[in-house]
Amino acid sequence: MNNSAAYIASQPAERQQLLTGIARLIIEHDKTITPVVEPMMGKEMIIYKDRGMMKYALASVTNYMSLHVLPIYGSPVLHAKYKALLPQASFQKGCINFSTAAEMPLEVIKQLITDCAKIDLVKIREDQLAERKQKAKKK
Repeated sequence: MNNSAAYIASQPAERQQLLTGIARLIIEHDKTITPVVEPMMGKEMIIYKDRGMMKYALASVTNYMSLHVLPIYGSPVLHAKYKALLPQASFQKGCINFSTAAEMPLEVIKQLITDCAKIDLVKIREDQLAERKQKAKKK
């Protein structure tokens, strides 16, 4: 069920504009995804899925907000690029934590989503599984 607007409306007023802006950029710049609100890691969040596989997630918790970006988890080049472009945000392996709009300029987020939209995570996973299957046959 896509109730992302209701999810954002339920967040503190000072976060709603930034969350709305990020959500809009994800939808506008990655046509492969479908947003749903579901629990992940024990928290409700907007999860953006490509053919059933999580590609991005947007969360608002007590002390900060998070943008989970699975493509940067698998791409050290993209991770390094955006860590440099978003120096005020706190980067984890595939997640960017932030508290203010100054930490997440929307122009940079647009660029991030545009770069990540080109990455087909489903194909990458299918290729990995096929490779494992081939290796198992050779044993």
